[in-house]
Amino acid sequence: MIRLLLAAGIATIISGVGTKLLILWLSKRRIGQPIHEDVPEGHLVKAGTPTMGGIAIVAGAIIGYGISNLYDGVFTWTGLLTVAAIAGAGFVGFLDDWIKVSQERNLGLSRRAKTFGLLAVAVAFTALMLLKTNVHTTISFAQWADLGWNISKVGWAIWAILIIYGATNAVNLTDGLDGLAAGSAGIVFAGYVIIGYWIFRYSGLYGINVGLDLAVVAAAMMGACAGFLWWNAAPAQIFMGDTGSLAIGMALAALALSSSTVLLLPILGLLFVIETVSVMLQVVSFKTTGRRIFRMAPIHHHFELVGWPETTVIVRFWMLTAACTALGLGLFYREFIRSGGLG
Repeated sequence: MIRLLLAAGIATIISGVGTKLLILWLSKRRIGQPIHEDVPEGHLVKAGTPTMGGIAIVAGAIIGYGISNLYDGVFTWTGLLTVAAIAGAGFVGFLDDWIKVSQERNLGLSRRAKTFGLLAVAVAFTALMLLKTNVHTTISFAQWADLGWNISKVGWAIWAILIIYGATNAVNLTDGLDGLAAGSAGIVFAGYVIIGYWIFRYSGLYGINVGLDLAVVAAAMMGACAGFLWWNAAPAQIFMGDTGSLAIGMALAALALSSSTVLLLPILGLLFVIETVSVMLQVVSFKTTGRRIFRMAPIHHHFELVGWPETTVIVRFWMLTAACTALGLGLFYREFIRSGGLG
């Protein structure tokens, strides 16, 4: 328990202080976020707001995790690889953000370059997980053997890469309103703190001996998101940029894969799924019928255009995420009882 508190507390402080320092440094040099023209008119006033705040999120999570583990000298390959993957995805996002602000345009890395970078990180993480850890090569819901779908190492590698690519892009699409992605992700990470600690307490049932380290990673990411949210809450003084959104998406995917809860992740993070599906439906509808389903996609912009204030959209989406996380934890516990836990 002390490790969890250390990870969350240190990550919160590092991220909060680091974000403020970034705001001062970026503002002094007038480095700000260009705003895409295809957004609600109210967002145009945000042009020039400092970005790349995800640097503080990644730094806070890494330092929080590292100091927490130094407390009792326990590091695991799973935890280290997860943190390394978070840093790797964050670096890809940083390159994208830096090109945007240095060239003063809203287009950073090309889609091909960004995809290549994310896939490189995903492949490295997946390969090292298979080589260095005892990760279960199954498609699972709440326990590695609950569905009985063992897909072999090659199949799991492909599955893992798809999950990582989907999660990183889902969080990236959600990051469109002040505090929406950071607040929502923080709630889901809180859920994974509970899941990781529960797996640690009943490691014999789950067949995973790294539950505590997974909980520490989740606690560090939760704290890092909270520290950043202090400055990112509406009206935002800084944006996380792709540096933050890609790192958060990688963290969610890695935690789900490592804890064998991949099919539970879409429930915990249903908001990210809804945001992604809204974009997909909008594109398909427009290309096939010439009509739009939503006034604007992702769906958070649709609600803005129908008259919801930005803060209303954000808070209601946070509430949705909290409800989904509670539902996911309930299903996780139900599976635990069904499998003979506490019996």
